[in-house]
Amino acid sequence: MAAAATTLTSCRFARDLSVPPRAAGDCFLHFRPLPLRPSFGRASARQPWLRRPTAVCFVLKEVGKEQKKNEAYTWTDNAGEGEEEGEMEGTEEIRISWNRRTEERAARKQKERRRYLIAAVMSSLGFTSMAVAAVYYRFSWQMEGGEIPLTEMFGTFALSVGAAVGMEFWARWAHRALWHASLWHMHESHHRPRDGPFELNDVFAIINAVPAISLMAYGFLNRGLLPGLCFGAGLGITLFGMAYMFVHDGLVHRRFPVGPIANVPYFRRVAAAHQIHHMDKFEGVPYGLFLGPKELEEVGGTEELEKEISRRIKLNNSSSSS
Repeated sequence: MAAAATTLTSCRFARDLSVPPRAAGDCFLHFRPLPLRPSFGRASARQPWLRRPTAVCFVLKEVGKEQKKNEAYTWTDNAGEGEEEGEMEGTEEIRISWNRRTEERAARKQKERRRYLIAAVMSSLGFTSMAVAAVYYRFSWQMEGGEIPLTEMFGTFALSVGAAVGMEFWARWAHRALWHASLWHMHESHHRPRDGPFELNDVFAIINAVPAISLMAYGFLNRGLLPGLCFGAGLGITLFGMAYMFVHDGLVHRRFPVGPIANVPYFRRVAAAHQIHHMDKFEGVPYGLFLGPKELEEVGGTEELEKEISRRIKLNNSSSSS
């Protein structure tokens, strides 16, 4: 049985305390209206009426069944059926549209990954072949007189390794001090969902390629210890750039498939550490790439690193099985 609907009306009065309360069965209380006087500031002895106890009166009024019927808004059976059919048709249209957009987005992403893979492989093969050819012809020209420039050769290979390792520390410093500071307006595109095969952050790859090409060109066209060192520095920067592209763009952000690289345990730790950088759980740490796991260990992120590694393993297994 439905409860009777009620309306609530409240009014505030000042109660005359000189009038004793009525019996418990009598719900009528004696009230007198609260005088309407202007007041300024706090209540004082000259205004005792402002501090007089007050009471609140509630009046309950029952709403009749006929009024409830008139106020109620009911649907006919035909209207209800029509609304339900309209909702079902609208939901079906939304579902079809959503599935179509999802399929189109997946197909576009697949094309982007394929194009990026072709570009990565072609650029890697191109730079690698040019670097190998440059190293071969440079040392062959140096040995034309019958003497082997051991100092220059050692300096070239030593600086190539040193430049490749030093680029990790340079990238870490630039990532923290520049990309996440004054150059954030460019690097921000890398921390947002990418729409298209490229992003504004890719400009940094071109910026790093300019000095590498310049150093290698100077070292290739000139002889001597200094040109040999410049050639080695350019070669090391180039090697780091190719490794960074495959691990960072391919393995971490899946811009193109990397094949067996994903199963290398160390690269898996590197990818997980860089993924934590994008989560911003340790104030952006790690900022480096290849030494990222070591950075996380220094700030107490080993447990989080292991969790991310397990998550990525499960993700790779599920994607490979499907």
